[in-house]
Amino acid sequence: MNILEKIIDHKHKEVTLLKKNKPISTLEGSVFMDRPIVSMSQNILNQDTSGIIAEIKRKSPSKDIINAEISVEKIGQGYENAGVSGISVLTDTHFFGGTTQDLIAVRNKVNIPILRKDFMIDEYQIIEAKSMGADTVLLIAAGLSKEKCFALAEFAQSFGLETLLEVHNEKEYYTHFNKHISMIGVNNRNLETFEVSTEISKNVSKILPKEIVKISESGISHVETVLDLKQYGFQGFLLGEAFMKHPEPQLACQEFINEIKKKEAL
Repeated sequence: MNILEKIIDHKHKEVTLLKKNKPISTLEGSVFMDRPIVSMSQNILNQDTSGIIAEIKRKSPSKDIINAEISVEKIGQGYENAGVSGISVLTDTHFFGGTTQDLIAVRNKVNIPILRKDFMIDEYQIIEAKSMGADTVLLIAAGLSKEKCFALAEFAQSFGLETLLEVHNEKEYYTHFNKHISMIGVNNRNLETFEVSTEISKNVSKILPKEIVKISESGISHVETVLDLKQYGFQGFLLGEAFMKHPEPQLACQEFINEIKKKEAL
């Protein structure tokens, strides 16, 4: 059993418990249920934004503790001020140290799109994402059947939410992409070994349709990597550890985006 399978197994138990402790009727009472979403896909395509999706996470299975003592509000505001196209907030507690309250706290401080970064397996989590103010949800192809992926994407769309389909190879794209998907994310991390290589994004890019918004995820820590991936059609770039390992993630993000602008101006 690889790490994703362990996480999904735990998530099924977690969601079963959540349904009992916080029924859908409670979620539907959230002030965010009637809030119009802000499109992450359109924000990424906006020429005035950086294409950077900056992540907030305390730890990960591959790196353990990355940055435990953080103010998500301060980081979120800093990311927005830096000019990111969106913010990714980890809400998984057991493996990543995040909480749903983290996303709510960030939502109350920023106006840009927020991706709920979690392991979606049930429609309940879609409603939960909407209730906490998310604009986009992540659907991981490797953790879902193609039928469940379609159902969750369709359900998310019915709430106005965008969907980011994460794939690791060409096969996952062919089996899981459907008409309800808003964006494609290519994860550069091997789930078996945890090794990362942006060659994965480059290889998968060859089969992706031109009209879909493409995001490269994991293993990006240098401006040169972003500029290189743009040559392969990627418009979005998700960075987590590269910023979060710094005492002030928002400042690391600002410096990164400033460097992109400098190099692109040459």
